[in-house]
Amino acid sequence: MIIGLIVLIVGGDYLVKGASSIALRLHLSPLVVGLTIVAFGTSAPELVISIQSAVSGSPDLAMGNVVGSNICNLALVLGLTAVINPVKVQSNSIQVDWPVTMGSALLLYLTVREGFLEFWEGVLFVVLLLLYLVFIIRQSRKDVKAMQKMMDQDDIPDAPSKQIWKDLGFIAIGCLGLYYGSEWFVGSAKELALSLGVEERVVGLTVVALGTSLPELVTACVASYKGQSDLALGNLMGSNIFNILSILGLTSMIQSIPVHVDILNKDIIWMLLITLMILPLMIMRREVGRVDGLILLVVYSIYVYTVVV
Repeated sequence: MIIGLIVLIVGGDYLVKGASSIALRLHLSPLVVGLTIVAFGTSAPELVISIQSAVSGSPDLAMGNVVGSNICNLALVLGLTAVINPVKVQSNSIQVDWPVTMGSALLLYLTVREGFLEFWEGVLFVVLLLLYLVFIIRQSRKDVKAMQKMMDQDDIPDAPSKQIWKDLGFIAIGCLGLYYGSEWFVGSAKELALSLGVEERVVGLTVVALGTSLPELVTACVASYKGQSDLALGNLMGSNIFNILSILGLTSMIQSIPVHVDILNKDIIWMLLITLMILPLMIMRREVGRVDGLILLVVYSIYVYTVVV
């Protein structure tokens, strides 16, 4: 499973490099590339795991992966980041990021209440994602410097590579890495669930969710240690929006996703409550401080305890 996760992350990285370079050949600005291809590429491991899980008859892994990753982002990753260095809250996070994050979570809850996520609901999610992308790209023109700071510049080449075959090679390696990495990761996660005698839902919400959130966790902690945590909150909420709208949207368009009753009645409620809990922390002092970070870590620990036990 660990090998599968490593292959997934490396595959996503190669896919982003190749696709970014080809996008620059088409004269797209690095800013647009960062807000679309890079953002989508970093969600690629979660996307292929969810599709692989749904198609191979493990829908609890698919839904649990997304819901668990979102809880992990706002409780564990943000909590650790804030403990290392208090996270400053940008006005944009309060005015745009949080409402869209909360709206996406509420939309997910309302659409799965009948017990599954189907094709037309997936289409709705993808359309909303495209509208959101158009909005943030338009916003980015007003505040180019801030948006460029948000992006990991290492993922965006300054110019396309000299040889197009190299870009195509990166894309091919990336796709192969995502395919085989997801096969190994999902297959091993299912075996792990069987050997431990626990539900696939539990493995999806904990092991798979934590594994696919590792890149965000490492990046956020390193940035916080270097004193660059001011945009971590917006990035994490953006990741949650992408997880729901792109991953569940595209997965349900390929295969309808039945929803475990506990995911509906417990885990999505936890996701909504943690997202709601973030708002007063953001508004009160315009920062998520160390004490707030410790509270979020305690909340995540309680959540994991209730899921596992």
